[in-house]
Amino acid sequence: MNFRKRPGEEPEINLIAFIDVLLVILIFLMLSTTYSKFTELQVSLPVADAEKTKDYPREIIVSVAADGRYAVNRKAVDGRSVELLAAELRAAAADSNEAVVIISADATAAHQSVVNVLDAARRAGLARLTFATQAPAGASP
Repeated sequence: MNFRKRPGEEPEINLIAFIDVLLVILIFLMLSTTYSKFTELQVSLPVADAEKTKDYPREIIVSVAADGRYAVNRKAVDGRSVELLAAELRAAAADSNEAVVIISADATAAHQSVVNVLDAARRAGLARLTFATQAPAGASP
């Protein structure tokens, strides 16, 4: 096989096929494009109106520390038993079954501590629960 270029051979470029393809594309665009007299689009942007959130009659914040200690509405609970925690929740609810228990647990708290809060809320007759977590002090978001 001889791949060397022979002297005197110039490459030939055929532009007729290229012009034919461009002409077909131009005709297609002319026939398929619609034109209008409007210079701008009228856009209706969405509008959001949020209703005010419902104020709960009473919120009870139960904090769970990393070592398993509890606090009800920023007041430390002396023990770690479920019965004692249920009594504190009953006292904080003041005989209101509509109170919302907000469980704010440390991210490193044991799961059993949170389960104990759920059990104490059930024993106190409080069915409305919500959760919040806190990152450890040295953690970055």
